[in-house]
Amino acid sequence: MTDTDHALDAIARAAETLVPELRERLTRHGLGEIEVRHGDLRLRVTGAPEPARPQPAPAPAPSTAAAASTPAPAAPVALGVTSPAVGFFVYADGLGPGQPVAKGDALGHVEMLGVRHDVRAPRSGTVRNLVAETGEAVEYGQVVVELEPVEVGR
Repeated sequence: MTDTDHALDAIARAAETLVPELRERLTRHGLGEIEVRHGDLRLRVTGAPEPARPQPAPAPAPSTAAAASTPAPAAPVALGVTSPAVGFFVYADGLGPGQPVAKGDALGHVEMLGVRHDVRAPRSGTVRNLVAETGEAVEYGQVVVELEPVEVGR
């Protein structure tokens, strides 16, 4: 058997077993990309992560008839701001929960091989949650900041 035959056998094994397992891990962990290296073999599987779907909170039972007739205000839905690249995430100075941001404001950046990829607010709102840690390795499409959009009429 030649070296080429060994390489083709390794590729066939990867296609049959490794690729389905890696795709399952991408889906399970909501990743955009995963790479595995074994000797000279390098396999990278990419896919679009599923966006996080907010789970509706159960409505509390009304305690009085008056409470039942008055609709409760809807809680604002958080908007997940995602990483534009694979790399290490760093927050903008002073960014924190409760801070108002305008559309286009810098929320931080992802650094990959010395190249900065800015993370900007896609709309105006208030920072609800800092999801990633400064210096954390992030994947493409991973949520790094949650924003509460500004309500219309405010």
